[in-house]
Amino acid sequence: MGKFGVKEKNLEGQMVVDFAKRMDMAVVNTYFQKREEHRVTYKSGGRRTQVDYILCRRGNLKEISDCKVVVRESVARQHRMVVCRMTLMVSKKKRSKIEKKTKWWKLKMEECCEEFRQKLRQALGGQVVLPIDWETTAELIRETGRKVLGVSSGRRKEDKETWWWNEEVQDSIQRKRLAKKKWDMDRTEEKRQEYKELQRRVKREVSKAKQKAYDELYTRLDTREGEKDLYKLARQRDQDGKELLRIEMEGCSQVRRVYRGDGRSTLRSKGMRKMRGKKE
Repeated sequence: MGKFGVKEKNLEGQMVVDFAKRMDMAVVNTYFQKREEHRVTYKSGGRRTQVDYILCRRGNLKEISDCKVVVRESVARQHRMVVCRMTLMVSKKKRSKIEKKTKWWKLKMEECCEEFRQKLRQALGGQVVLPIDWETTAELIRETGRKVLGVSSGRRKEDKETWWWNEEVQDSIQRKRLAKKKWDMDRTEEKRQEYKELQRRVKREVSKAKQKAYDELYTRLDTREGEKDLYKLARQRDQDGKELLRIEMEGCSQVRRVYRGDGRSTLRSKGMRKMRGKKE
């Protein structure tokens, strides 16, 4: 409680003060020296008192710069508006760092695969037999892969459906972004038309690339290799759904519930195993 509140205090006012003390809070209205008209929150007839308050934690009181009653602004009958000005520090969310990975998936492309073979032979000095030291060989393979295939950006993956992108689509989008920057710098009709034309062109190329990618996907699913990938994905999804581990506390012991393939659940706790409703 500050020293600039209304002096008269009744039972309800004392309850507010006691609550603030118990919860280690501050009555913000009473910490700023104001004229009486900027402190009175309730006025009716000849009665003028302070019945509306703003509370905050005492540790946050330093962030508040002002608090007063707005004269001639009423929220309800006889009640005036209490406003508070504060400064809040917004902390930036730290992005999790992601390790840059070699794009080994490019080895599925014949050109990249052939270039990788040639570069690796050159790195090994044209030897047919690999060196005895496996660490040296593995490091040469990784280094050659990074140079030939490239590495990921290390940025956080966004939830976007961009698996079907190709180089043409990426180049078109890059040109569209550059056109947008030029239009932002020079707001002329010529720059605007150039940006709109590139925007329409990108939409057409994206539609074609997506259709081509889906056609290739359906064609691959008809092959034996694609069928294996599909079954593998289905089994993994089924496994993830059934092998759900949930940690529970039963008394003072830690209990792990494992969902088995038949749909039943098993409880395990420090060597103890029991089924729900009956012992094993």
